[in-house]
Amino acid sequence: MEKRLYNKKSKEELIKNLRSEPFKRITCSFYKYTTINTPLQFRDSMYLYLDSLKILGRVYVATEGINAQVSVPDYIWNKFKIGIQNFRVLKNVPIKKAISDGDSFYKLVVKEKKEIVAYGVSDDLYDMNKVGQYLNAKQFNKAIDEGNTTVIDMRNFYETEVGRFKNAEIPKVEKSKDLLPEVRRMLNGREDHKVLLYCTGGIRCEKASSFLIKSGIKNVKQLQGGIIQYAHDIRNKDMNSRFIGKNFVFDARLGERITKDIIANCHLCGSPSDNHRDCNNDTCHILFIQCKKCEEKLSGCCSNECKDFASLPMSKQKELRKDPKRVIKKRYYRAPEISGD
Repeated sequence: MEKRLYNKKSKEELIKNLRSEPFKRITCSFYKYTTINTPLQFRDSMYLYLDSLKILGRVYVATEGINAQVSVPDYIWNKFKIGIQNFRVLKNVPIKKAISDGDSFYKLVVKEKKEIVAYGVSDDLYDMNKVGQYLNAKQFNKAIDEGNTTVIDMRNFYETEVGRFKNAEIPKVEKSKDLLPEVRRMLNGREDHKVLLYCTGGIRCEKASSFLIKSGIKNVKQLQGGIIQYAHDIRNKDMNSRFIGKNFVFDARLGERITKDIIANCHLCGSPSDNHRDCNNDTCHILFIQCKKCEEKLSGCCSNECKDFASLPMSKQKELRKDPKRVIKKRYYRAPEISGD
């Protein structure tokens, strides 16, 4: 019988299984830019391996490499690390533990993609053999204070709302494909500056630094291991954190606290809050920041309209979803005005 290489269980069943597990899980991530000649075949092998160990998470595979965020049963942690190294292209790949615990994933998804970071730039605009110099936490902190230095946050704007490095510049774009051209435009006239890049785990800065170097920016450096490794380093070595607030993560936790600072505001009432959530109305499901008071008032929805829709019997919701004119239209963030301080 052919082995199923994807999940067929319902979300409810998966969450029930997760909550009944008698063990704890470790959330971690790894990535590597490397040539994978048969990504679909590699994807299938990776799925079978992870599924055999009851590992949950999200993994993207492309000809340019792999990008993975996974939740590993604690009792097979060492076995998992050894097994990953047995994949030839993943030899010596760094694996970063998450900063905080919590249920991060409820199912396993492994997909073949065109890119592991969807910048949408043509191959001739970057060379992954030439990337920015890696800086550890101590070196990055020191470099921030040096003259002729520009610090750029390479994440999406909604990630930067809840946490960022002090004095970092935030590209005002809404789509990943617009990010690299915008960053290059921001650096016009500053080609001689030292450019410091950072992102969540480092993968976005790898390609971004390569793009910038090929475009004529020579002195490009990147935070090694991203914010995740930086947070571990400042805690383990008792260093001062130049990053303030939360580190946004792309799993059910939606954030890991780095410092006690709350630098964002509830999108509904404006009170201090840095708690991201998805609107409880599944026909909306917009990602937004909501304080506890507004969460209670609107039952976890982003508006009274969504609250009213979500309170309808499921049979009525399904009926209304058949009529596009009556369904609440999907709304998106607009890039907020964020200062550099």
